[in-house]
Amino acid sequence: MTPGSAHDKHMTRLAFASLIALLPVMAQACETALILTIDVSNSIDSAEYRLQTDGLADALRDPEIIETMVAGENYLAVVQWSGVDKQTVSIPWTPMRTALDVESFAQKARLMERAFVLSDTAPAEAIYFSLGLFDQVPECDRRVIDVSGDGTPNGGSDVRAARNAAERAGVTINGIAIESMGLAISNFFRSSVITRNGFVMTARTHREYPQTIRAKILREISRIFG
Repeated sequence: MTPGSAHDKHMTRLAFASLIALLPVMAQACETALILTIDVSNSIDSAEYRLQTDGLADALRDPEIIETMVAGENYLAVVQWSGVDKQTVSIPWTPMRTALDVESFAQKARLMERAFVLSDTAPAEAIYFSLGLFDQVPECDRRVIDVSGDGTPNGGSDVRAARNAAERAGVTINGIAIESMGLAISNFFRSSVITRNGFVMTARTHREYPQTIRAKILREISRIFG
């Protein structure tokens, strides 16, 4: 065997070893692309809006959520919505690759300005708007729209039709129903908003929203989520 051929074989082995070392990184993929949608319709006053944004920010700073977010390299975005023509991306798609990424996203959520005031409630349009955003994110194992709200529609198109469109697209819709009394909003979410593989969590008041959103996000990004 010539020295040259031995060198070539050595370089080949090094190249192969380097490739093997990179495989786990290359194979790692996004587990969940999650859109967090926030209802800012007329029924939400300024204090209730801040409870939602601060609750979201606090939830994202939870150590268990940070660990799970980073492990799955999940993507997050935030949408504010209210009436028929009132939906906007408040925080665009962001990959959660490090704890600093999650912390930065949480800080943006806390400082987020309210997008709309004095507007109707049109959850169907919020769903259609959110569905269109998944084209902007890399392929993930799960695509989830998180809808929160404290009222039933008084504007926009049929919510069940929007829910069905999400199911056809392979997108899961979950909900947080913020109740003032009874379970009317929770029942509406179960019957009309969430997909068949989705779930609803109830916050009895806006003040229960922070702990509810924490539990909900953790369930949405968990590897055992079904």
